[in-house]
Amino acid sequence: MGNVTGPVAARLAFFPPEPATYEISRERDGKVVISGVSGDKNLEAHVLDTKGGNKIVATFWKHPFARFTLLYSHGNAADLGQMHDLFLELRAHLRVNIMSYDYSGYGASTGKPSEFNTYYDIEAVYDCLKREYGVEPQELILYGQSVGSGPTIHLATKLRNLRGVVIHSGILSGIRVLYPVKVTFWFDIFKNIDKIRHVDCPVLVIHGTNDEIVDWSHGKRLWELSKEKYDPLWVKGGGHCNLEAFPEYIKHLRKFLNAMEKISITGETNKPLTQNPPNTETKHNSESKQNKCLRFGLMR
Repeated sequence: MGNVTGPVAARLAFFPPEPATYEISRERDGKVVISGVSGDKNLEAHVLDTKGGNKIVATFWKHPFARFTLLYSHGNAADLGQMHDLFLELRAHLRVNIMSYDYSGYGASTGKPSEFNTYYDIEAVYDCLKREYGVEPQELILYGQSVGSGPTIHLATKLRNLRGVVIHSGILSGIRVLYPVKVTFWFDIFKNIDKIRHVDCPVLVIHGTNDEIVDWSHGKRLWELSKEKYDPLWVKGGGHCNLEAFPEYIKHLRKFLNAMEKISITGETNKPLTQNPPNTETKHNSESKQNKCLRFGLMR
């Protein structure tokens, strides 16, 4: 690889929409309101504290007859304000609750985006699901799109009795988006290639055959490395950001959820989640070491 960290850092970055596509406020009773989308009576918004010291925005889209809850980690250049229509469609067609969130530094969430912060973020959202809605792992399906595959797989390795995982246009690792390396380097981020084999529930992989950002080979390899493989969906002609427009997308997702309903799950103990950062200096140095070398998201 040689001195690759400079070129990698120059070509990769997180891309939160600027300005954010929504704003949050609080009513007199303390209820969190999101501009433009809070009119849905089955939507509840939250502001959550993370182990990284940030406050992130999360939304719970309730279905009155939900069979599962989908914890959705969105792609790199999106925030919750742009996901409204998709969540309405998924909730209706799949009969699920949807919990989603904005990473630190995205939308109205505070802080800066980083690999470690996405892990703290998803753990805070999972804790909220347990605390506020009583959602257990066997009722939960984790869904990660693009960069969202990183926090999704991270959390999936920690939970036992998880119902299922969906990886949508996922990455093997950050550096592999640019270089077809055979080994994992210390400065890489989102090392899904090393973590996916530790996920103990059924995994559905969805990827477009013409993905111009994350090559189809990433999806194929993630599927190959999964312990419990579910029939993958390779969307012929699909790119990186348009798979939802193909009719087979929702059809295959519905088939997956129908199959998950038939699975019997026995109780096991979850692994510990990430620890609180020991101190601010340690966390800053650790994150800086990785982020100076590699940030995710193809710069155009």
